[in-house]
Amino acid sequence: MITPLEERRAHSGSQFAVRVALLSGIALVAFAAIFFRLWYLQVLSGEEYLAQATDNRIREIKIQAPRGEILDANDKVLVANRKALSLQILPEELPVNNGERHDVIRELGGVMDERPRKIRREIRRQTKELPANPVTLQLDVDPNLALFLRERADRFPGIRTEEVYVRKYPQGAMAAHVLGYVTEINEELLEEPVYSDLVPGDRIGRDGVEFQYDQMLRGQNGAIRVQVDAQGNPVGRTLAERAPQPGNDLKLTIDKRVQAAGESALSTYSAGLRSSFVAMSVDDGAILGMGSSPTYEPEIFTPPADTDAVEAIFAPDGLGPANNYAISGQFPTGSTFKLVTALAGLEEGIVTTATTIADAGVWEWGGVKWQNAGEQPYGSVDLGRALEVSSDIYFYMLARDAIYAGDGEAIQKWATELGFGAPTGIDLPNELGGFVPSEDAVNEKFEEGLFLDGWVPGQNLNFSIGQGFFTATPLQLALAYATVGNGGSLVRPHVAERVVSPSGETVQDINPEPRRDVEINPAYRQAIMDGLTRAANGPEGTSTAVFGNYPIEIAGKTGTAERPDLLSDQSWYAALAPADDPEVVVIVTVEGGGFGADTAAPAAKEILSAYFPGPQTESGPAPVAADSVE
Repeated sequence: MITPLEERRAHSGSQFAVRVALLSGIALVAFAAIFFRLWYLQVLSGEEYLAQATDNRIREIKIQAPRGEILDANDKVLVANRKALSLQILPEELPVNNGERHDVIRELGGVMDERPRKIRREIRRQTKELPANPVTLQLDVDPNLALFLRERADRFPGIRTEEVYVRKYPQGAMAAHVLGYVTEINEELLEEPVYSDLVPGDRIGRDGVEFQYDQMLRGQNGAIRVQVDAQGNPVGRTLAERAPQPGNDLKLTIDKRVQAAGESALSTYSAGLRSSFVAMSVDDGAILGMGSSPTYEPEIFTPPADTDAVEAIFAPDGLGPANNYAISGQFPTGSTFKLVTALAGLEEGIVTTATTIADAGVWEWGGVKWQNAGEQPYGSVDLGRALEVSSDIYFYMLARDAIYAGDGEAIQKWATELGFGAPTGIDLPNELGGFVPSEDAVNEKFEEGLFLDGWVPGQNLNFSIGQGFFTATPLQLALAYATVGNGGSLVRPHVAERVVSPSGETVQDINPEPRRDVEINPAYRQAIMDGLTRAANGPEGTSTAVFGNYPIEIAGKTGTAERPDLLSDQSWYAALAPADDPEVVVIVTVEGGGFGADTAAPAAKEILSAYFPGPQTESGPAPVAADSVE
């Protein structure tokens, strides 16, 4: 008979056997998993992990390619490169432990003679702006400091010194808006296909020709593959090397003398007000000079860039020093626009060269009093004299008659033909197209809530003298004058002339075809040119006081545009020279500069004197003739 005790013992033994079997099964499964995992790692993936292990012992070190130089039309260097020793931090390679990271930064601060707090602040700032990029702490590092850090790389993980190329500007801020600037690429731009071959830390052009021709200027980085020890220090010989390919040079159409004269003239006559100028070849659209004021120093973008200085040039209202007003400033042009109105009147048969009106200084139409500046009467006025004295009444009457001729948009048609209302297509970024006010265009803006008023016929009269809703850029005005000056070719403005390889071979000539031919009656063109010549040289000319004794005869027009947002009118001047066979067009505008003859015309004269230089002195072009000084 089995006792209860024996029964309990038998039951316990049975449970133990089950447990042993279960544990043995689990152990067998675990062993099998480990076995198959090891078999997978060693047999199936062995070569892959061997390659990774090898890669851990081999480092590829980037060799930066220098960007191409940028030169003016006479091969004067505007932008070059210089080598600099840069002290950088790779945040992802700093110790993960906060205490150890603090020790590294503290010791680095000691050898740099810099406060650790400032280093940490710079790491945070640059990491926020360019998360994946190395943090540049210092440029032009003392070679002894670089050697000290390299010999103690195990004490300074994530710290490196690297030879880099940075831009240098032999002419300072000259042509800053044309040249643009260079910065390190950010994460957002790295996603764009055009930058697919770049990595964090690479530098790209961000404005001007640096942006427009970035792929040609940039070149291709090289690399060397070296074996490194556990601390990442190179050991042994170089395993492989790929030489960098320098970028191509870019030769511009900019003439350093004309550019310098234009910037000097803006500085002299703008008195700190926003202003800009354009000097352009009439026949092919080559930009000889272009500038805006205020300007900036492109060198401020050299790392480590001063954030406050950079932000200061990008005003939140879009009106800061970084803005190139010559191509993006949209303004009423005042009486300089009368060239367009005159051409429209002649070509559409609204007036003839002999049509005269009685200008009493004041004229009433549509319940509105229209008047000349200061209600100045000019008596009997034909087209030539209207341009000479800048009679608003003549052009008001022409615009009134244009309302009832054809579709009523003769002036709009010819403004569009001469390039207004659309970008010119210049090889620079951020160009704007201005606005040509037609009935449909104005009413559309009104319905969108962008204008306070819809179209009324009187707006055509304001448009005829470059006022009202009409806006244009200085470059557009230059293009219109060039088209009349050359007889009808609407050229495409351009600032680049040629791309040249590092070996000196021409990679690409840049000579864009005209956008279109505008049919201009030669007799009408001559009548307008005669009127503009009288405006600059005639007894009643609005700019005769400036150009009357100038050795080269100028065809020019003043403009004084009313700007409700300014304390004073906007000053304009447009010049074609020489008057009998124009080579160059010069446009100058100064916001708040007052009368065109007082501010913009003298500035234009300085630019023309650089284009038509007299005897040279050490300080630059001398006056062409003693009696040319007003």
